[in-house]
Amino acid sequence: MKFLIASDIHGSAYYTQKVLSLFEKEKADKLILLGDIYNHGPRNVLPKDYNPMQVAELLNGVKEKLIVIKGNCDSQVDRMISEFDFVENMVIVSGGKCVFLTHGHEYNKDKPTKTKFDGVIYGHFHTGFIIKKDGTTYVNAGSTSLPKEQTPNSYVIVEEGVVTLKDIERKVIATEKI
Repeated sequence: MKFLIASDIHGSAYYTQKVLSLFEKEKADKLILLGDIYNHGPRNVLPKDYNPMQVAELLNGVKEKLIVIKGNCDSQVDRMISEFDFVENMVIVSGGKCVFLTHGHEYNKDKPTKTKFDGVIYGHFHTGFIIKKDGTTYVNAGSTSLPKEQTPNSYVIVEEGVVTLKDIERKVIATEKI
């Protein structure tokens, strides 16, 4: 199974459309969003084409292929405009490897889970990277709409135990076997 994983859309209709286009072009089976879907957050500028209602309409249109993890900027009221659930965390298996998916504000490379996973994928920090630490592959999907620290707008592909970080032009930034 091929997963496209993106994070931190923060209400940008423009970047939501980009993610949906990438999902189609990549021919992924599931689209997983790692939180911070609608709200821009008090520490962020408004992203391009900020329109949470349009983001909800776009995502509701792909709800059968969509999994959304709750981020720190996602609220109870967000569920009212969503035809999909927000889950706290989840686990996928790819190429026989167990990968933990979360937003990143509670678990990340500096605050690991107590349970040992082969990989941990998260967002929250808006800085895309792939690193190995203590036998675990840590991946930050970056942000599709509001990247920080001069990192590009990015997303992740997971397929057959390999994780690939790409910019929104589909250029490979980094790849690693989990």
